[in-house]
Amino acid sequence: MSVSIQATRLRRGNFIKHNTELYRVLETVHMTPGNKRGFVRAKLRKVRDGTLLEHKFRSEDFIERGILDERQMQFVYRDAAGFYFMDLETYEQVHLSDEALGDSVNYLLPELTLRVEFHEGQPVGIELPTTVDLKVLETVPGIKGATAAAQVKPATLETGLVVNVPAFVGTGDVIRVSTETGEYLSRAG
Repeated sequence: MSVSIQATRLRRGNFIKHNTELYRVLETVHMTPGNKRGFVRAKLRKVRDGTLLEHKFRSEDFIERGILDERQMQFVYRDAAGFYFMDLETYEQVHLSDEALGDSVNYLLPELTLRVEFHEGQPVGIELPTTVDLKVLETVPGIKGATAAAQVKPATLETGLVVNVPAFVGTGDVIRVSTETGEYLSRAG
């Protein structure tokens, strides 16, 4: 049984089958040039070997979704080889490389529970929660007298991610960050 979606419904992070290979969608742009037919330009990464591919799908094309199994797992640790996750029921550990995780590495803290996606028994990616709480390791002090609404500053978080935060956020604060956009949402707690 295969599930197909229209090209215009492709989203970042989806897995699709294209030319019999499994790909992860990295980026999509829907284009409608003048009086011509619309299309979707997609940047894809082949799951098997990490090869990048750019492909144009016609707006009316239907694309086969990659069928994945998901298991609830906990992020355990990271080393030079990559990231390790433990199954909460069997205590079995699986490994994923930096390339397979992409930008998701910016949101991983030890003991974070999430879903690991498997294709034909092999781990291929993760599904992050919509938000994560991260500690601010470094940021400049806010300027006194400036309006808080207009002032933002960069802050380096405990995972190495740099986000723009309001002036009142200081070093040591814990903030909530969107894993979809990478933007500051609020103070946590």
